[in-house]
Amino acid sequence: MEPLEPVRNGASRPVSLYGEFSVKGVRHAVTLSERELSVRRLAGGSSSGGKPAATVFSLADCLGCRAHLGEQQEGQHEEGEDVGERAGSSAYVSAYFYPFRRRRRWAGAGLTRQRVEQRFRVSASGDPRVNLEEARRWARAIREGSARNRPQRTGAVCAEVRSPCRILLMLNPHSGKGQAHSLFTAHVQRMLQEASIPYTLIITERQNHARELVREADLSQWDALAIMSGDGLLFEVVNGLMEREDWEEAIKTPLGVLPGGSGNAVAASIHNYCGLQPMSGEDLLVSCGFMLCKGLVSRLDLTSICTASNQRHFSFLSLAWGFVADVDSESEKYRHVGAARFTVGTLVRLMSLRVYQGKLSYLPAEQSGSYSSLEQSTESPTDFSQQIASSSDYSDSSPCTNHPLHNFCNSNNAPKPKRTNLSQVSVLGPPDSLLVPLDQPVPAHWTVVSEQDFVLVLAVYQSHISEDLIAAPASRLEDGVIHLIYVKAGISRAALLRLFLAMEKGTHLSTNCPYVVYVKAQALRLEPYSPKGTITVDGEVVEYGPVQAQIHGSLARLIAG
Repeated sequence: MEPLEPVRNGASRPVSLYGEFSVKGVRHAVTLSERELSVRRLAGGSSSGGKPAATVFSLADCLGCRAHLGEQQEGQHEEGEDVGERAGSSAYVSAYFYPFRRRRRWAGAGLTRQRVEQRFRVSASGDPRVNLEEARRWARAIREGSARNRPQRTGAVCAEVRSPCRILLMLNPHSGKGQAHSLFTAHVQRMLQEASIPYTLIITERQNHARELVREADLSQWDALAIMSGDGLLFEVVNGLMEREDWEEAIKTPLGVLPGGSGNAVAASIHNYCGLQPMSGEDLLVSCGFMLCKGLVSRLDLTSICTASNQRHFSFLSLAWGFVADVDSESEKYRHVGAARFTVGTLVRLMSLRVYQGKLSYLPAEQSGSYSSLEQSTESPTDFSQQIASSSDYSDSSPCTNHPLHNFCNSNNAPKPKRTNLSQVSVLGPPDSLLVPLDQPVPAHWTVVSEQDFVLVLAVYQSHISEDLIAAPASRLEDGVIHLIYVKAGISRAALLRLFLAMEKGTHLSTNCPYVVYVKAQALRLEPYSPKGTITVDGEVVEYGPVQAQIHGSLARLIAG
């Protein structure tokens, strides 16, 4: 894997060009400044006339630009090709912009990125070589200006993908409504071509196909891995990378996310971190495609999750038990309705609300408070001035040791991994220095929740758990925090419904519901007592039984401009 280039500080010389070209048969003045491309119609075909208002494009919204010959010959030649014998002498410059514009009235309020191609004809000379060279000069200047004006979140970008970027793109054709491939063809393929990004497309054929692929692949062939699916395919890729002998280097491969499934929680979270308005569907896909092409890389926390059978999963999104996990797994039968499957699943589960018995313990986050959504909650979180145990305290024994409670666990939901040497997989990755083996009590400075009857337990490390549910509005990509939310038994169906409705706006933690508790943690342990149930990691069903988790800050890399 080649090293990432550091983010440029924009100190390069400013770009400034002026020319008069034909745009759709009308003469225009085209001006390129350090930050903008301005196109203004010339009155009477001359610059001496009046000055109509210019159309201004921000270079930060430019995805790419190319020079080419006549319109009928688009895409049939490369720069440097001999064009002496081609018909016609004009050359063209095509710049591709994706500015934010208001949706059409029928599509609802808000702003979305909408494609605009700005093309102008260069015909100053009768020699096509001269015109093409001038067009290339403009295209090169526009691309360089676009690179200097990449939009980014202050203090969040650690690097940028090298240019030209080579991408391995894995697509699950069965995700969501089964439209991922057609959405790729309609939007993403064109964007990658406009940005001049070479890519290799892999259509996954079975479960764990992507996991096996990245586990064995020569990653030096690509500069980034992109996933077009729901969150499940990203789970495969992350864990495949962590199963490699060179996991420390492999997990730093930049990962791009293109929403093509039902949940699309990571895509929605990235969008939220950029301060953009909520989007869904194809609008969210185009926005994430734009970020992928821009190639700005941020750090991403991963959470190590150990089960009673010594399996270890690396999670980027969530660990769920109870109501949320049941909805996630049971709504699979409604996959044909897309993201609405979760709404249907929620309503079905509300009609038959369950209570889950178990024990929950957690290690409070350093220098962080914890609170219930109601001040007089019976929860009394521990003093956060207590010291976190050092990594040497528990380094002699593995935190993934078998737990006696596993004997009565329902393992029907557990995945059936093809690799038989699970212990070899388990030892890869950073040590879980905050965890003790599952058959030992949690350390004394952990908080043990007094209640043992729950409606749900949800540990999240991104802001969203689906496109339209903001579970942890305070979450950030690399905050090093597990946002732990649990709902105690006794909540009514109506109150639980109101909670999820409020989650659409991220206001559920201020609803003053005495049954809802939110804390920030660095590690946790969950020990179900109920003989049957479901636990999901990043929406994927895992082995049911005792489980514990520790977050590892900034372990992975995510393209999130």
